[in-house]
Amino acid sequence: MGAVSPNELRGRSFVSAADITREQANALFARARELKAEIAEHRRHAEPPLVGRTLAMIFEKPSLRTRVTFETAMTQLGGHAVYLAPADIRLGQRESVDDVAANLGRWVDGVVARTFSHAVIEELAAGAGVPVVNALSDAEHPCQALADYLTMLEHLGRLEGVQLVFVGDGNNVWHSLALLGATLGVHVRLACPPGFGGDPAILQRARATAATTGGRIEVLDDPRAAVVGADVVYTDVWASMGQEEEAAERARIFARYQLNEELLAGAPPGALVMHCLPAHRGEEITSAVLDGPRSIVLDQAENRLHAQKALLEALLV
Repeated sequence: MGAVSPNELRGRSFVSAADITREQANALFARARELKAEIAEHRRHAEPPLVGRTLAMIFEKPSLRTRVTFETAMTQLGGHAVYLAPADIRLGQRESVDDVAANLGRWVDGVVARTFSHAVIEELAAGAGVPVVNALSDAEHPCQALADYLTMLEHLGRLEGVQLVFVGDGNNVWHSLALLGATLGVHVRLACPPGFGGDPAILQRARATAATTGGRIEVLDDPRAAVVGADVVYTDVWASMGQEEEAAERARIFARYQLNEELLAGAPPGALVMHCLPAHRGEEITSAVLDGPRSIVLDQAENRLHAQKALLEALLV
């Protein structure tokens, strides 16, 4: 199928999972699978498309998968990544976000940013003059959603009508899964305690999109009812980065939302298990489920590399 048309995404930013259409997402999935197959066969790309391109990577939060996959992506595509640790920039402290964006835009071809505030991502995208990719903010994790739906497509052979159940906190990962899932016609269901259903404005946007695609966005408080009919059962940590002081209280509130063998038994026998990692074993998920035969968490982690390569190629070529 080849890369997404340059006229589609070239030069644009990817700040939210709602920033791409169904056709663009499907083209990215197709290209990611091509790139993945080529690496699997040859361990390199015969014609790396990003030779001479440079990507700046701003990180306010720690990272394993995001940092390694973006750096590796640029290397395999023929380009170069510059990692900027929290102490290197101190966004908004040593220098304003606008000034950082304006400077980087003069030097590099694109910016990846992993921040606390989603507004910082939006400021960078508004001021850099080059594509900016949201590598995680408190509001969204769109690259994770892109890799997750690629993984589901590989395992299930389809996305339209897939029943995805997210058990736990309506966090940034849930937001992006809901937004992109709505675009793709997925039935996305959240099981969470009352008051933890996510940002109402984001859910309203996802539901409006789903109404046009055949998708569905639901929020329930009963995890056992939620997993009935699920194709995929997904969970994430109960306390995200920046919420460490709430961890003990959240562990109490979310105790009955643990993804364990008992809860998974209520889903169909073929239901798959997903987690964006890192996992807190024995909290939101048990080791028996995380390491069990239904788990595809390492496929998700691997596909961060391939989905992001397709995205970077589309934005930067």
